[in-house]
Amino acid sequence: MNQCHQSCIDGICALFQGDCRCAATAVAIIAFLLGMAAMWILLKAFCRCGKSRTASSWRMQSNRGEKKPFEKRKPHPAPADGSVEIYVGNLSYDMTEEQLRQAFAAYGAVGSVRLITNRYNGKSKGFGFVQMPNREEAEKAVAALNDKDFMGRRMKCNEAKNLI
Repeated sequence: MNQCHQSCIDGICALFQGDCRCAATAVAIIAFLLGMAAMWILLKAFCRCGKSRTASSWRMQSNRGEKKPFEKRKPHPAPADGSVEIYVGNLSYDMTEEQLRQAFAAYGAVGSVRLITNRYNGKSKGFGFVQMPNREEAEKAVAALNDKDFMGRRMKCNEAKNLI
C-alpha cells in the first residue's frame, strides 16, 4: 500500500477515535443519505409498477407490444342494426350476465348483455350494457327497471350515450 492510501485510511480511522466522533457521525449520515438517494433514483428508473418512467423505458415497453397504463380507449360503437343499447348501473358486484338478461327478458327480446369487468382481477365494476332490438320494449324495460331494487342495489337504467 502506498503512502497516500495509508494516510487516508489513518485519517478515516482517526475520525472514529477520541474527540472526532461528531465528524464520524456526520460522515456516516451523509454516506447513508447518498446511498438512499442512489437507491431512489434506481427504483424510479427501473420500477415495473408503471408510475414514473423515463422516455427510454416507455420506448422499450412499446417495443414489446404492451399498452401504456392509462391509454385512452376507443368508445364502443353504436348498434348498426337499429337496436337500442341500455346502460345499467349501480349493479350488485355478484350479478351475472345471465341474471341481467333474465331481468330484461321479462320486458322483451334481449340481443346481448355485457357486464363490464376489471381487466386485472376479472371482478364486475357494477355496471353493464343490454342491447334490445325493439325500441318500444327497451323503453318499457328502462321505465320499469330504473330505480328498482335488484339484489340489494337500486339499478339505474337509461339509453346508452355512444360518444362517437
